[in-house]
Amino acid sequence: MSLHVWLAFFVASWLIALSPGPGAVLTMSHGLSYGVRQTSATIAGLEIGLAFILLVAGAGIGALLIASAGAFMVVKLLGAAYLIWLGAKQWRARTDSGDAAEGAPAEPEGLSLRQRVLRGALTNATNPKGIVFMVAVLPQFIDPARPLAAQLAILLATTIAVDVTVMHGYAWAAARFSAWMRSARARRAQNRVFGGVLMGMGASLLLVGRIAKV
Repeated sequence: MSLHVWLAFFVASWLIALSPGPGAVLTMSHGLSYGVRQTSATIAGLEIGLAFILLVAGAGIGALLIASAGAFMVVKLLGAAYLIWLGAKQWRARTDSGDAAEGAPAEPEGLSLRQRVLRGALTNATNPKGIVFMVAVLPQFIDPARPLAAQLAILLATTIAVDVTVMHGYAWAAARFSAWMRSARARRAQNRVFGGVLMGMGASLLLVGRIAKV
């Protein structure tokens, strides 16, 4: 991979990471609830999911999913259902006024480290928009005359490094507001805002269409 191709992908990676999506919403929600350090587990899960869809797209499976109406519909429905479920769970999450009284960060869901990693991984891995985007974008940066594995490794490392940076930035920005989000009312509003956004994103996935030709 030439330097100018990598630089172009590097810029594209920043644009992709900075664009709002389920991963950014989840990161900001957990940044408010758990702080930056504990949200790192959520971000690690997001990167696992991101690596999955990049490798799936790079290996050509993503193109097959998009070419098959039935397979793509299954992925789309699973992704939409998961985000709607996640949003509904966040919307209905209980708040504990005792935590606020002690000055502790809000923890409406009390998720363990493993649960935060899993939630992050599923959020990205079940997002059909990610697969569609990767299938459309990756071929533009891959030289068919060079070994595919090495190129995918470079693209994967670049994507994850950029996304980790951006997601921690989102978590840090959200955590700055935690001092104003300690009351039960504020945390209830937080849960409903982020829950509503996640449910809206889940519903929007139903409108995602296949690429006609890959």
